[in-house]
Amino acid sequence: MSQPLIRRNEWQALPTRELGAWTPTLSVSVVIPTWDAESTLPLVLAGLAAQTYPAHLVEVIVVDDGNPTPVTLPEVRPDNTRIVRVTEGWGRANACHTGALASDGDVIQWLDADMLTFREHLEAQLRWHHEIDYAVVLGTKRFVDPAPLAGRSAGDIKSAVASDEIATTWDWDAEETHKWVEGMWRRTDDLTLAGPRAFRAHVGATGSLTRELYDTSGGMATSLRLGEDMELGHRLAEAGGVLIPEHASRAWHLGRTHVMEHRDQINRYNDAFLANLVPTMRPKRNRRGRRYDVPFLEVVLDSRGRGADEVIGVVDAVLDSSLDDLRVVVLGEFDALTDARQSPLGDPQLEERIVHRTYAGDQRVELLDSLPPGRCRSAWRLTLDDVANAPTADAIEALLDDLEQHHDGAAVIDGVGRLERTAAVERVRRAHTDVTDERLQAAYGMIRLTARDAGWVQRSERDVPRYEGKLKRPLDR
Repeated sequence: MSQPLIRRNEWQALPTRELGAWTPTLSVSVVIPTWDAESTLPLVLAGLAAQTYPAHLVEVIVVDDGNPTPVTLPEVRPDNTRIVRVTEGWGRANACHTGALASDGDVIQWLDADMLTFREHLEAQLRWHHEIDYAVVLGTKRFVDPAPLAGRSAGDIKSAVASDEIATTWDWDAEETHKWVEGMWRRTDDLTLAGPRAFRAHVGATGSLTRELYDTSGGMATSLRLGEDMELGHRLAEAGGVLIPEHASRAWHLGRTHVMEHRDQINRYNDAFLANLVPTMRPKRNRRGRRYDVPFLEVVLDSRGRGADEVIGVVDAVLDSSLDDLRVVVLGEFDALTDARQSPLGDPQLEERIVHRTYAGDQRVELLDSLPPGRCRSAWRLTLDDVANAPTADAIEALLDDLEQHHDGAAVIDGVGRLERTAAVERVRRAHTDVTDERLQAAYGMIRLTARDAGWVQRSERDVPRYEGKLKRPLDR
């Protein structure tokens, strides 16, 4: 589909469809993971039965996450509502993913089983997906004591939502907000100034995205028990997503959340998991001395047709960088190496063999014949064009820090290569087939530097420190 190229997270450049004055065409699957939600689920389904979004475009999937008493559907519910039961695994991430796989809609709408929506909740979010297919939309909520609903029937709740009477059951301006998320919205003009950091706000009990974007991102990390929305948010950003906070998509959160009641303990638990998986959450990572499952930077060098000494000189200089949080991918004909008898020095693949043996045991180096398909797994990729220059110890970290501070998406270093933000590259691919400098400039901004200005020097000038090994007499203590 033809669609605009949104710069960074400046979603306000999109036209806004007036609620109630446009014709939806996209279908939506509302996925509701449930655990111990017998008291609130009937109210949630009653609210969904009164939505302004066309009923024939809505399906609701209630995911039974292994509840001791199997979930059953109440009488008051949207017409196209069904139960999907989890058969393998457990937890919210796994339940959401199970529901997503079972869904048929063009758009997936996550909704927790304690969220009583206002009548325009779905419509307000879905309008953005009709503009671009890479929107990720968050609704907003207030945390309330559900006591005023005691004794009210599901049919009564449906009528209250349809008439908008539910909006005055509590005082929206007085009830408790999601302070961290809405604080970030406020500080960044509804995330338009947040740039690549926008997806740090991808938390909450209501949000939506296209099924295609969900599949492209890889879906929920089903092994996570907490923090799954933050981890998914990182991958949605890397897939080119734009995060839109939708204030008109309102809901009452019936009760406070588990996170609100146990914030410190949950943050302590999450840090161990998210630090390894989310490179853009750099404050959770050590500056030096640690390796993580998903590195912040991937450096790619094709060794074919180049001498082993030159390749090793550049790779060693990269690994000696002040930035530890990186991984180097060396491309070459490594799969063709064999143990057949031959003269070691007469080996026709001597250069590849030396490179392979040099790095085969280094956990920060991968030796591949070609890059795997799909997008880069790291937040940044530096593709080296040559082995004539090598980085000084602080060069890579300093350049990345500069690009992060300016929210830029790429840097071209003459005589060295290209440093590209994965989110910027994928954003361009979403709006266009080909990635060009002009489109990267439009999507995030880019700069061009000389090798010297970027801190790269002639390879022969870059000495990587080694231990001294000269034979000496013992020192007298």
